[in-house]
Amino acid sequence: MNFNKLKFGSTIGIIGGGQLGKMMAQSAQKMGYKVIVLDPDNSCPCQHVAHEFINADYDNQEALEQLGELSDVITYEFENISANQLKTLVSKYNIPQGYQAIQLLQDRLTEKQTLQEADCKIASFVQLSEPDDLNIAIETIGYPFIVKTRFGGYDGKGQILVKSISDIDEAKALVEKQECVAEQYLQLEKEVSLTVTIGSDNQITYFPLQENEHQNQILFKTIVPARTEHEKEAEARNEVDKIIKKIHFVGTFTVEFFIDGENRLYVNEIAPRPHNSGHYSIEACDFSQFDTHILAITGQKLPPQIELLKPAIMMNLLGKDLDLLEDQFSNHAEWHVHIYGKTSRKPNRKMGHLTVLTTDINRYEQMLLDKFEGRSE
Repeated sequence: MNFNKLKFGSTIGIIGGGQLGKMMAQSAQKMGYKVIVLDPDNSCPCQHVAHEFINADYDNQEALEQLGELSDVITYEFENISANQLKTLVSKYNIPQGYQAIQLLQDRLTEKQTLQEADCKIASFVQLSEPDDLNIAIETIGYPFIVKTRFGGYDGKGQILVKSISDIDEAKALVEKQECVAEQYLQLEKEVSLTVTIGSDNQITYFPLQENEHQNQILFKTIVPARTEHEKEAEARNEVDKIIKKIHFVGTFTVEFFIDGENRLYVNEIAPRPHNSGHYSIEACDFSQFDTHILAITGQKLPPQIELLKPAIMMNLLGKDLDLLEDQFSNHAEWHVHIYGKTSRKPNRKMGHLTVLTTDINRYEQMLLDKFEGRSE
């Protein structure tokens, strides 16, 4: 697929003004582009670095049309926007990413069905249209399993781990509120992710395989390169190759994987935009995930491969981590600290991240774990 190649000085419109939008904007601006962002929060991080700000709800059609008229290309920083509204915009404005990925991936059921059709390795799942369907999950999957809402939910929201019959009432209450998916609970050895960018002329650029650790369903740290055998990265790329034959992607996206105790790789989920586990690339790679995203949507050539300049550890900074560590930032010149500029600090809200480049990952990982040890769970 060929895209319009934008000239320097062209305008990029971003739907969503959180930290991902902010980092997209910063990459765009260093390449000479102007940025307009649309967000309902008039104190969102991106509006402080954008040339123009449209303060409106994501479903405000008039505001979306205004963004389209003012922009030479439109992108988005998250997937919880109306696929139907995006489809309308795609018919009028330059949106290389299209609407298909959003339409498929904002619904966990269609995401899993699409992965199944692509012959990807995924955990067993059951559609939960009504509470009684939990009996089917018990019979076909067995305990333990995870109940997830079909729509919405991120960083562990809208999820219940069902370990035994004692958890069923809580699961039933969730299914009564909205349709869900029950998913086999895997005994994990490791979580990894692969960030990928697709550009014009079917260009595809892979970032290194990323090793992730979550705490309370929120990403805690990412280590690159992932501490797995080399074959696992090739296996992950093979799964991505299956996915892109089924789903239209342009720009940067990330596929998250599970590795179980028997060293089997499973596709977990897909984020159709830059991802938290790819933030290390700002310092650790010759191109960041935001750089390649902007190159792709503006029709530029992508680098044929990404060079990891040095192994890296990325730690998320939640509100409680800032409470614990912010007075120490000035003592660690080797910490690349990013503070997103959110006005409200909450204990489990992502407020920033820090990245350290080191040739001694294990030693520095332990040092950071010691620093973060005082965080309340």
